[in-house]
Amino acid sequence: MDDARTTTLYDAIGGEAAVRTLTRRFYEIMDTAPEAAACRAVHPPSLAGSEAKLYDYLTGWLGGPPLYTDKHGHPMLRRRHFAAAIGPAEIEGWLFCFRMALEESVDHPELRRIILEPVTRLAHHMHNREG
Repeated sequence: MDDARTTTLYDAIGGEAAVRTLTRRFYEIMDTAPEAAACRAVHPPSLAGSEAKLYDYLTGWLGGPPLYTDKHGHPMLRRRHFAAAIGPAEIEGWLFCFRMALEESVDHPELRRIILEPVTRLAHHMHNREG
């Protein structure tokens, strides 16, 4: 029998350490970058809870352990984000942070592209207000 294994994006980028680095850097950028001001404004004063949830979500989404669903159930991301006013400025700020953090934490350009394309679609799916 052939023991071929599928490598997940989680494993390909470096597993737990890489996802922790990515999410930590994402929120550091959000907390300091002027480009992310609108996005930062819809988050609570402390980003610790948001960072923990994004870490859990990305871990499972990238093919690692299903931390988010184990703790919180189905993500229902659009529904969970509906309380926050998310328009073009918030989306672009969020994507700015994600792109920067991804650039800094994932070395391989093809892996970054593979991750960024669906994340970009997901970010735009969160749109719930104009202006």
